[in-house]
Amino acid sequence: MKSIKTIYEKRVNYYSKLLTILSKNLNIIINLRSLVAVITIINVIFLFKSQMNYIFCGTFVFCMFLFIYLVIVFNKLENIKKYISLLKEINLCCIKRITGEWTDFSEKGDEFKDENHNFSYDLDIFGHASLFQWINSAQTYSGRKTLAYILSTPCKNKEVINKRQEAIHELSSKRWWRHRLKAEGMLIMEKCNYNEDLFNWAVNSNSFYSNPIVILIIRILPIFTCSSLLFYYLTNNISIFIPTGLLIFQVILTFLDISRKNKELNLVYKYKNNIKVYKKILKHFEKTSFHSDYLNDLKIKLNNGSDLSATEQLKKLEKLADSISNRNNLAFFSINIILLWDYQCMVDLENWKNQFGSSIKNYICILGEIEALSSLATIEHDYPHWATPIITESPSIFNAKSLGHPLISINPICNDINIEKSSKIILITGSNMSGKSTFLRTIGINLVLAYSGAPVCADYMKCSIVDIYTCMRTSDNLEKSISSFYGELLRIKKIINATKESNQIFFLLDEIFKGTNSQDRHIGAKVLIKQLYNNGAMGLVSTHDLELGDLENESNGNFKNYHFREYYKDNKIYFDYELRQGVSTTRNALYLIKMIGIELDNY
Repeated sequence: MKSIKTIYEKRVNYYSKLLTILSKNLNIIINLRSLVAVITIINVIFLFKSQMNYIFCGTFVFCMFLFIYLVIVFNKLENIKKYISLLKEINLCCIKRITGEWTDFSEKGDEFKDENHNFSYDLDIFGHASLFQWINSAQTYSGRKTLAYILSTPCKNKEVINKRQEAIHELSSKRWWRHRLKAEGMLIMEKCNYNEDLFNWAVNSNSFYSNPIVILIIRILPIFTCSSLLFYYLTNNISIFIPTGLLIFQVILTFLDISRKNKELNLVYKYKNNIKVYKKILKHFEKTSFHSDYLNDLKIKLNNGSDLSATEQLKKLEKLADSISNRNNLAFFSINIILLWDYQCMVDLENWKNQFGSSIKNYICILGEIEALSSLATIEHDYPHWATPIITESPSIFNAKSLGHPLISINPICNDINIEKSSKIILITGSNMSGKSTFLRTIGINLVLAYSGAPVCADYMKCSIVDIYTCMRTSDNLEKSISSFYGELLRIKKIINATKESNQIFFLLDEIFKGTNSQDRHIGAKVLIKQLYNNGAMGLVSTHDLELGDLENESNGNFKNYHFREYYKDNKIYFDYELRQGVSTTRNALYLIKMIGIELDNY
């Protein structure tokens, strides 16, 4: 861990020194530029008065070229400084991730939170202090959306998971490549949360602007108009009505269907900066050689049969977006009329759509997957001692050694657990705050990582491909008039229905039926656990109901008991969070009640 942190710290120091040098160079150029400007003004005044025109012209031209050169160098160094600043920021974030200070990262994935999801809400996949917040390095919406999909929709294909593992392993060793990928994405000035309007625009053609006759008129008419104006002012041999009539006709054309043209042109202009970033990210991917099949398959998908690469196609669109000027500029208004500029752009955009429009969605989806894989690869790079899970097609297997919670990055408590077909359901007992709920989440979140292709926080892990269902967090919903108990019943009903459709269900139930009396809770929990077992499901149940531990003996080992416990020292309570076999033998509720000031002397 220290060696990885040291790598990041060295990069931060290197970039800090580089930024200091760049700042000094920029200040020198600023001073030189000011000096050149002063010299130019002095030469203009004195040399012009002395009427030494040849010296004045030569000095003026030299100073102008020198000033322009300094401006170009300044802009180049400014861009380099901005890029280096981003790389420094990225490495600082990596240090925060390792040291456990990542909960202040801005990207939390709140837009992907869903309280009704099968497991993501209970397992802290999205939101504050979530798996998404910890892992995400994607900067585009497509990247964030793809990562969210991978984490919330576990892959059920062993071959795909294994290929992802290979790709993530390869990317984990390309730290500079991943950091540059993120830096390119961070250059997006205004993040667009959706690309759907761009995708729809790209596939909806307008036959009017692809009509050869229309194109011919749009291309030739401005030439005739400009020529007639020049011919009139230079020779005065033609009537003023000809250029005037042509201009009036072009004014009419300009205002014809203007709202529709503006809508389409403004849409492309809106994505101008994003398209530029998409192009850079894909270029960064295209020019890199990979060994893994998964990454090379993504490269093949970028080729849509065109002679131009995806990068070159997006470069063409980028240039067209650049040509769409500010629609509200008064200077543009006259240019638009004389050159029919809106129409020229519409024709060029339509031509681009006809050639490449159907591919842009595919390109951006691939871009999103690249960013998502890069995010997952960070885990293997930062935690090289974590295990790559073994995915088996055999049913009802979950075996892990030294399994810990990945989001508890500093000294996590790790435990062994073995769930197999003969004993598919584990009952976890223990006192309050002993670690039961955290352990359930530990298993669930590591399963999510396993199916994403990432390493898991364990020395060893082998698991079947299962559908994950949880019932851990339920609360009242006043808007829908649903109590927390009824909400829990709905979640459990969902799990039962899922077990009827598939026997590869992995459930995590935390303190089930806690919203009712102890007798009903015990009977309901006992019947539910047996039904889930009979339906072929596997999973874990945490409970304070110690009597449920009798199920192990009653079922001849079909259910297994494990527990967490606390211990007391110097009149204080401590937890070791170590998983032990058997039913819990300790309780701490009365002790905790006493700690908050409630007197229990008579009890």
